[in-house]
Amino acid sequence: MIMNQADIAPARFSAVLGAADASARAIPPAFPLDATVAVNPFLGQTEEDLATAAARLGRVAGVRITRKGADYAAAIAEGKITEDDLAEALAASTSPLKPASVTALTELAAKVGHGPAPRALPTVADLAAEATGIDWPALIDRCIGLWAAGHFDRGQALWSPAPGAEAFAAWRAWAMHDLTPEIAGLEGFCAHVAAAPDTTERAILAAADALGITDAAAPTAFHRLAMSLGGWAQHARWLLWQAELKGGTDRTPLDLLAIRLIWDEALLAHAPSVAAAWARTVEAHAQPVVPSAQEIALAILQDAADRGHQRRLVAALEGNAAPAATRPFLQAAFCIDVRSEVFRRALESVDASVATIGFAGFFGLPLAHHAHGSDILEARLPVLLNPAVNTTSMGDPAKDQADRIAARGKRAWGRFRQAAVSSFAFVEAAGPVYAVKLVKSALGFTPKAKAEPAPEVVGGMSPQAKADTGAAVLKAMSLTKGHGEIVLLLGHGGNVTNNPHESAYHCGACGGYTGEVSARLLAILLNDPETRAGLPARGVEVPQDTLFVAGLHDTTTDAITIYEDGLPAARSGDLAKVRGWLAQAAKIARAERALRMPGASGESIPARAQNWAEIRPEWGLAGCAAFIAAPREATAGRDLGGRAFLHSYDWQADEGFGTLELIITAPVVVASWISLQYYGSSVAPEMFGGGNKLIHNVVGGIGVVEGNGGRLRAGLPWQAVHDGDGLQHEPLRLSVMIEAPREEMIRVLEKHPGVRALFDNGWLHLFALKDGKVDARYLPGLAWADQQPAKLAA
Repeated sequence: MIMNQADIAPARFSAVLGAADASARAIPPAFPLDATVAVNPFLGQTEEDLATAAARLGRVAGVRITRKGADYAAAIAEGKITEDDLAEALAASTSPLKPASVTALTELAAKVGHGPAPRALPTVADLAAEATGIDWPALIDRCIGLWAAGHFDRGQALWSPAPGAEAFAAWRAWAMHDLTPEIAGLEGFCAHVAAAPDTTERAILAAADALGITDAAAPTAFHRLAMSLGGWAQHARWLLWQAELKGGTDRTPLDLLAIRLIWDEALLAHAPSVAAAWARTVEAHAQPVVPSAQEIALAILQDAADRGHQRRLVAALEGNAAPAATRPFLQAAFCIDVRSEVFRRALESVDASVATIGFAGFFGLPLAHHAHGSDILEARLPVLLNPAVNTTSMGDPAKDQADRIAARGKRAWGRFRQAAVSSFAFVEAAGPVYAVKLVKSALGFTPKAKAEPAPEVVGGMSPQAKADTGAAVLKAMSLTKGHGEIVLLLGHGGNVTNNPHESAYHCGACGGYTGEVSARLLAILLNDPETRAGLPARGVEVPQDTLFVAGLHDTTTDAITIYEDGLPAARSGDLAKVRGWLAQAAKIARAERALRMPGASGESIPARAQNWAEIRPEWGLAGCAAFIAAPREATAGRDLGGRAFLHSYDWQADEGFGTLELIITAPVVVASWISLQYYGSSVAPEMFGGGNKLIHNVVGGIGVVEGNGGRLRAGLPWQAVHDGDGLQHEPLRLSVMIEAPREEMIRVLEKHPGVRALFDNGWLHLFALKDGKVDARYLPGLAWADQQPAKLAA
C-alpha cells in the first residue's frame, strides 16, 4: 500500500522519524581505511553512565561493555584492585541496586565469573531463523554487504554503479532484481521491494506500522536494527558526520534503516508464526532502559579497576619534580601520542642538555594538503575540525605533472592486471617476471620512499599572518621563552607492510595521515625572517641562534627522519650531534618496546615493519590509560610505561586560559576516542572490534570483512589488543590530569556540556594537579574532592 504523508498522524510521523534519526546518532562513525582515526564506539551513549549504556547495548547488540566478573576477581586476587579501590568505587555509586558491601561486591565478581554475554532482543530475522531453520541474519548480512560494497566503493572496484544515486533508491533498484533471497526461500521478495514506498521516510513509516513498532518501542528497536548492520551503519554515520562538519546533512543512515526494516517486514509476512514472539519483543523494546543489579556491580568493578591504575599512576608521579633545566641545546617537540613517552624518556637520558615537550601532532595547523603528484585533498587535522589552510607539496610543476601522469599509468596498469578478462592472460605471460619483485619484497628489500618537496601554503602568507600563526602555535605549546638552540618538531607515523589498517598507526591529530607535513610547514614558518621579526610584538621571544628543524618519528621502528628544508649549512655539525642522540635514544626505546612484543628483540623490530606476515608490527596505542597536561618537570624521569598522553602546558603563561579550553575540548576528546576505541575493541570485540587479521579482505577501500563477504568490521583487529595469550590493552577509562586552577577547568566544562558529559557520566576521570601532584578529583556536578596523594599512592 502506498502511503501519503498526509495520511499519517503528525505525532506518529515525528516520533518514528525522530527515533530513526536518534538511532543513526547512537552509532559511532567508522572512517575509511585511507585515513582511519580512532573513534569512541560509545559516542552515542555519552549522555548515560556505564551501567545504563551496558543495559542499552545489551538490549540492542548483545554485548557486555565491561570485563567479565572473573577478570575483576583475578585483578583483586593479584592486588591490582585493592579493598580501598573497591570501597571508594562502591561509595561513589549512587545506584540503589549496588551491592551492600565490599565483601558482597567481591563475591559477586567471583560468582559472575565467565558468565555469558547478554542476549540482544531478537529481530524478526532472528525469530524467522529459529522458525524456519534458515539463517536469515547471515543472508541479510551477505545480501546487504554485497550491494553496499559496490554502492559505497571508494575506488577499489573495477566496475562501480552509476554515481549520484541515494542509497535507498540504489538498493531498491538492486533488490528488485536480486534473486538470492527468493532462492533461499523468501518468495516474492523482489515484488515486496518493488511495492514498498519509494522514499526513505515513507518506507520507514510503512515498515514500522507493518511490524507494529510503537512510538515507545521505536528508539531501541531501530537502534537494534542499526547495530545489526555492523560497519555498514558506521560507514553511513561517517557520511553524516562529514556532511554535518561542512554544514550539510546526509540521509544514508536512514536509508540503511529503511532497507533493514523492509527485510524484517518481508520476513514477518513469510513466517507469520513468529508474530506473537515479535509482539513480545516490541513490548520489551518499549520498556525503559534500566541497568540490572549485575550491570551496576560490573560498572562499579570497572570503576575500581580504574582507581587501581590511578593509584599506581599517582605513585609514579610521587617524589620531587624534576628541576627546571637551563637552556637546552636540543628541545624536541613530540606528538602527545603515548608511543612518544618511551622515546622521550630515552632521549632525555642520553644527554642532560636535551629537553622534550608534547603537543598535538598537527601542531595547531588546520591543513588541507595536496601531496606531490596527487589530486586528493588530505585533511591533515583532527576530525573534529574543518581545514582552514590549503597547502601543497607540488615542488617543481613539471616534475609534479610528470609524476601525476606516471601515477595514472600505474593505476591503469594495475586495473589491466586485475580486469575480468586480461587478468588470466597477464598471469600466464608476466607471472615469471614478477618473481624477482616478489622475492625482493618478501625479504624486505623495498626501496625507501623519497621525501616529497617541502610543503607550502597555497597563495602564500603575508608577514602579519606568518607572525600571527607562529605566535599562536608557540603560545599553545607553552613555548614563548626558553627555546633551545635546536627545536626539533617531530610528527609521527607508522611503518607497516601488507596491513589494511596502516593509517590507524599514523597520527590521529593529522586525520590518520603521517605528521611530517605539519612539522615541516611549521619549521619553515618559524625560521622565516618575517615570522621571527613579528614574534616579539606578540609576546614571544625566540633567540636569534634558535633553529627550528622538522622530523618524522617512525613509531614502528623508532627511526627519526630529519628534513633539511633550507637549513643553513653552518649548522650541519649541530644536526649531526642531534642525529647521534636520536640514534642512541631509538636503540633504548626499541629495547624497551621489544619486551612487550611477542618474539621481538630490539634488533629485530625494524625488520618486522617490512614483514608481509607480521600481524603485530607494533602495539600502537594499546595500554593507553592517562592524559597529563602539565609542565614536563611533573613527569620527567618518571617511567609511565608508554601509557600516558603527555601534553606540555604551563597555566601561568596561559593568559585568559584559551589554551586550557583548547586542551580540554580537542586533545582530551581525541585521546578519549582513542582510549575508548581500545577499550571497546577489548571488552566487546565481536561488535566493536575489527576481527581476525588473518582472514581480512578489504572492501571498497572502506573497511574489512572476515572471509569473502558479510558484515563490515569496524574497530581494531583482535591482534592489535591481544598477543595470543592475553590482552595487551588493559581496558580502563582515561584518567585526565591537568595542572591548572580548578575553577578554570570548571568554567570550561560549564561552557562545553558535551565534554562535561564525558566526565559527569564516568567515560573519563578528571584530576587537578598542583606542583605536579594530584590535588583533587572531579566529581559529577561540577564539584571537586580534595585528594590525599599519600593515600592514593598506597
